[in-house]
Amino acid sequence: MSRVRRVDILVVGCGPAGLQAAITAAVRKMKVLVLGKPGKSALAHAHVSDYFGVVGPIDGSELIKNGLAQAKSKGVEVVEEDAVELSREDGLFKAKTEGGLTVLADAVILAMGARRERLGVEGEDRLLGRGVSYCAECDCGFFRGLNVAVVGDESAAASAALLLADYASKVWLISEKLMFSEFLLGNLRKKGVEILEGRRVREILGENRVEGIVLDDGSKLDVKGVFIELGSRGVLELAFHIGLLPDENGYLRVDRRQMTEVEGVYACGDLCGPPLSLAKAVGEGYVAGFSASNYVRSKRGETG
Repeated sequence: MSRVRRVDILVVGCGPAGLQAAITAAVRKMKVLVLGKPGKSALAHAHVSDYFGVVGPIDGSELIKNGLAQAKSKGVEVVEEDAVELSREDGLFKAKTEGGLTVLADAVILAMGARRERLGVEGEDRLLGRGVSYCAECDCGFFRGLNVAVVGDESAAASAALLLADYASKVWLISEKLMFSEFLLGNLRKKGVEILEGRRVREILGENRVEGIVLDDGSKLDVKGVFIELGSRGVLELAFHIGLLPDENGYLRVDRRQMTEVEGVYACGDLCGPPLSLAKAVGEGYVAGFSASNYVRSKRGETG
């Protein structure tokens, strides 16, 4: 299997917004690839009763399953891997996955949801912005030559640790259970990241700045930064590298076409802000897929 794909539109996110965007674009004769893990969608863990055409409560995972089948029936390729890098080169968007796949596309639709999980430990809120961070790309430069810890189990944590290894003196990755690919694990080892699997952070130490962390076994690590990266590669990290910054509430700004501030990049669903609902996600997904298709055609000088 080739490890490079060239498509018209890349959709990052495999929830209702992303799948609807992919379906809409595919119907409009676009070559579409979706990256993401369906089970991570908030819908996959919910019951639906207030959506058009749904008479009684149904399992959200069934809707996701049906949406996947529908997308594939329209010719959409779905790769159940997280995107860990996104950039723009020579007029094309370039994404890399945790499994080493490279995707080149004329347009990108971001639909990864808005979830930004907290650790929920002592010191996290008090030291936010004073050593505690939720965005490695945004803050890595402040930790040159310092010791840092990254907390998380999935591709977001692995990617953050790899980035920070280029800046920090020492990087620990603290994980209850590693849930990312051998490809990323191998890269972490090459970069000298120390992995503490089966451990949890119990407390973040410090008064005015982070001074260390306490683990669940009572041991302490002398760190000046704690990067909380729970879940898959987040919208903040991916968006940052293509020139997008969230608004004051952590959401992406879009216009009526669901286009962001970067030409060729569209966003839909929860990451665009409230109301965080299935109906809104699907509607925005349709608009994003429609608009991205028009953009690709215009870029190529096509009409219709």
